[in-house]
Amino acid sequence: MGTLFLVSALSAQAQQEFSPGSLEKGILLVASPSLSDPNFHQTVLLIVEHGRGGTVGLILNRPTNVLVSEVLPDFTVLKRTTHRLFAGGPVELTQLVLLFRLTQLLPDTRQIVDGIYVGTPRVLERIMTQPKSTETFRAFSGFAGWAPGQLEHEMLEGAWGVLPSNAFNIFDKDPATLWPDSIRRLQAPRTISIAR
Repeated sequence: MGTLFLVSALSAQAQQEFSPGSLEKGILLVASPSLSDPNFHQTVLLIVEHGRGGTVGLILNRPTNVLVSEVLPDFTVLKRTTHRLFAGGPVELTQLVLLFRLTQLLPDTRQIVDGIYVGTPRVLERIMTQPKSTETFRAFSGFAGWAPGQLEHEMLEGAWGVLPSNAFNIFDKDPATLWPDSIRRLQAPRTISIAR
């Protein structure tokens, strides 16, 4: 399996949660309950790239039964660990994408949003051999991709909602509850205070 190193201030206000204008790198994209596409049914994605060339995201709530140590057998630091591979999306399923929570930018990484980076296996080796309690990773097989304007069109049709990346701790949140909790967060009533 090859390794894909994706290269390339979130302001999602309540009224923008279903607006294509709120689409940017680092947000959480939440599938609408009515989205029936089996590739994205009940998913939450982290947008890792968004621009004129299109949009790339990683599905955060589809862990597989495959261990990362099986995918990277030459990494002895992964032996006897229980890190699971996640299905990141329907595109380039043979590509491995590594997402990290780090305290600082490291060589071979690219920042997605504050504290969250994509990086190479060198970064994985560093955090496994010199662990810090705040640092961790997730490995994804494949990713999701949209052509320019495609995701914005789907949002206008009501297929997706948007939450800020800090709505949940995506590395510690139980993948099984991420989507229902995201839907509840999107449906939460808004409180508007009026100054008198």
